[in-house]
Amino acid sequence: MKKSYLIIIVFTLALFIMGASSIGYADGGGEGNIDNGGGGLGSGTGQNYWNTNDEGVRITIIRNNDQAPVSVPIDLTNKSPSSSLIHFGTYSKMHYRNGRSLTPVNGGYVSVHPQKKLPLIIKSDRGQATLEEIKSYFTDELIVQYIADATGFDYRTLISGNYKLLLEPIAYITFQGTKMAMTAHEAALYDQVLNGGLRSKMVSVTHQNLPLAMFLELPDLGFPAWDGSSSSRVSNDEILSSLGLGIVRFKDTPTTPPPSQTSVQYRTNTNVITSVRLSTAAQITPKSPARVTFTIMGSSYSVTNIVIPEGESQLVWVKWRTPSTPQTVSIQISSSEGRLSENLITASIIDLNQNPPPDPKATDRNPSYKQPTVPSYSNRTSASWGIWSARWHEYWVWKSNWQWYSTGKGSGYWRDNGYWKDEGWWDYDWSGYAASLSANQSIASDPKSPTRSSNQLKSGYGIEISTTTSLSSNGPSSHIIGAQHAISYFPEFAYQKYWRLHDVKAPGFSASFWLKPNEYSTYESRVHFTPIWFPDGPYTPITRILDAWTPDGMLTMQLQDTITIAGNLFSDWHIAPQKTK
Repeated sequence: MKKSYLIIIVFTLALFIMGASSIGYADGGGEGNIDNGGGGLGSGTGQNYWNTNDEGVRITIIRNNDQAPVSVPIDLTNKSPSSSLIHFGTYSKMHYRNGRSLTPVNGGYVSVHPQKKLPLIIKSDRGQATLEEIKSYFTDELIVQYIADATGFDYRTLISGNYKLLLEPIAYITFQGTKMAMTAHEAALYDQVLNGGLRSKMVSVTHQNLPLAMFLELPDLGFPAWDGSSSSRVSNDEILSSLGLGIVRFKDTPTTPPPSQTSVQYRTNTNVITSVRLSTAAQITPKSPARVTFTIMGSSYSVTNIVIPEGESQLVWVKWRTPSTPQTVSIQISSSEGRLSENLITASIIDLNQNPPPDPKATDRNPSYKQPTVPSYSNRTSASWGIWSARWHEYWVWKSNWQWYSTGKGSGYWRDNGYWKDEGWWDYDWSGYAASLSANQSIASDPKSPTRSSNQLKSGYGIEISTTTSLSSNGPSSHIIGAQHAISYFPEFAYQKYWRLHDVKAPGFSASFWLKPNEYSTYESRVHFTPIWFPDGPYTPITRILDAWTPDGMLTMQLQDTITIAGNLFSDWHIAPQKTK
């Protein structure tokens, strides 16, 4: 099999190999979720090579509750890489997962020499990375203190249990004569840009040793544990989803046990997309394409004519509508070819309309109320996926079959009775797609308020919340589903316990939402009543947009807007004795 590649940009990639396994805790130290693998690799020569020990580790501090990077990543290395090499900036796997695009940078590369020398990370024929040494190094108290100092982050805050260290191996390589630095995640993204051009030149480094240098033993920070081979070449999709990272946790941060099956959560009466990843070691061709079957609530949905080149993978998905009542649904998946990321998915179907706010009373009081911190839910506003296709590349070869023809008396002639044979191959093409979600929210005071203003209202009156969304994509419309739910949370309930659902005002890829009619409104207005006791000052509800679906998962956003509370509704009413004649 041969693949066709279009090389768009030429860069030198640095390859790094480490593993990720669970990290144990000590005073001031951590426990490592790190495992590793890889294979033999020499130093190489010519235009494309990597030398043993040309490696480093990118470290980013991640906040637990919203999985947000809270430090500028730093690159630790024992080497002295040139500041003029080509790199992609210091961004983490988390940044790229949150929508950061791959952007080359020429020069200005900054690295840090640790006080204690890094252990060997990338496996090669000249040295073997020792998992125990790697774990011991990055969970050592002095190293953690050094990382805190190097990132400008308070050490005590770092080890409080509310933060984790995200580790990513880095390789310093030469690719087509150019010096480069990159993580495994960046190498996979870069190979996608080159349509396989990087893999074709440096596959042992960029698609084996570097990504398998670190992977997780246990799921963490939204990344799965790696249960594939630790010594085989891997695909770009596998690298982007699962490889090239380790995690250090501190103190009593709970360790999630490896699940026996994958679990997801959906809402009732909602169109969703359920996806799995199909990988293959041998090419899947149009002559014998793969079929993936999803069995959901007694019905079977099959995706057919799937083709994938050797050592690659792609997402396979099905659209379906969840039931109208809360329940647990088991989704069974099977494939005629290749290896599936999951064979069983347990879906928990929940009803969002369970906690509307109670009836506000004129006698309500809350003298001890303090403004809560506005929470920050995790946003995911972009996704990418793609589909392989294949076409036959004819390559006709003449197969000679020389035979002697006698004409008598020892004379004769040779004739080639051969034939033409097509010894062609399948050329595979990758069609990549992406989608992005955007949204806006507006807050207005209740039109029934006698002193209505565009930016303030008196407590006790209602507010209207309107939201517009847009799901844009270069993929077929059949691949995506526009946002379907909006939920608002309010400061008087500390953004917990109670919430208010929205109705869909206009469905589709440009969906809009407004509050459901309030059952306590005399006019059934689509409002939320602010409490009469709410103090003067900012009033900031938040709204979560849910269930905009792509094959790469759900996109979601948090919106917030503020209106000012000034006075209360009692000031609009005056009660006095009736004047008599």
